Amino acid sequence: MQTFPLGSHTVGRVGFGAMQLTGPGVFGPPRDHDQAIAVLRRAVELGINHIDTAQIYGPNVANELIREALHPYPADLALVSKVGGTRGDNGEWLPAQEPDDLRRQIEENLESLDTDRLAAVNLRLFARDGGDAPARIEDRDLFDRQLTAMIKARDEGLIGGIGLSNTSLEHLRIALERTEIVCVQNAYNLVDRTSQPVLDACTEQGIAFVPFFPLGSAFTADNPVLGNPVITKAATDLGYTPAQMALAWTLAVAPNVLLIPGTSSVAHLEENTAVRDIELPAELLTA
Repeated sequence: MQTFPLGSHTVGRVGFGAMQLTGPGVFGPPRDHDQAIAVLRRAVELGINHIDTAQIYGPNVANELIREALHPYPADLALVSKVGGTRGDNGEWLPAQEPDDLRRQIEENLESLDTDRLAAVNLRLFARDGGDAPARIEDRDLFDRQLTAMIKARDEGLIGGIGLSNTSLEHLRIALERTEIVCVQNAYNLVDRTSQPVLDACTEQGIAFVPFFPLGSAFTADNPVLGNPVITKAATDLGYTPAQMALAWTLAVAPNVLLIPGTSSVAHLEENTAVRDIELPAELLTA
């Protein structure tokens, strides 16, 4: 299966994440502005019609690059953003979770991207420790108010669908009691399958599951995914890169998995996009 529904859009299962177009630490402008623009334009040339972004990437950088490179947007392009956070003066990732925060961030995304409607917006939930493990329900009243704000934005036509990011299975079940959820973004890769129960629930419900860090965290020195011996051996045996092997494995996990690998390199973009044509042998998937 080469495509999967994302709200009212049908998108290719390999999209593009704009986070790495910004400066180091997802803070400040890109090292090479022209190359960032070239990556975005090449993504569309390759048939990518799902771009994941956020106003807090930069902040204010990724969205402005997307607008400069691609506006007016192709009719089939699904622009997906996220809300629920802000950045400190030194680039810290900080929660901004009140309903008014969410509404303001949706409007900021629309303005910076110069569009009237986003295909979907993910509510980014923050764990108490600030990590990327799925957040637990700690304030049910707040979550209900957050959902109300997201539903209102969707019903007013500002967003096409509601997503959840960094969500627990409990959050997902509560949200589904109130409204349709079109996508979920959680950390998931060959080594870290903490979110497997959430992925399984999404598969059962027909919800797009969009793993972040499919190649391991971009913020750690060691990478247990790309250094995994099964991955490195398969890459050598089949003539692909370890990253391509890891991405192809992730695509094969379930038909509702949508990839959004990010890069600031046209060459890496082309390598990442090529995984949509890789079929891994069954025995390798088992290994």
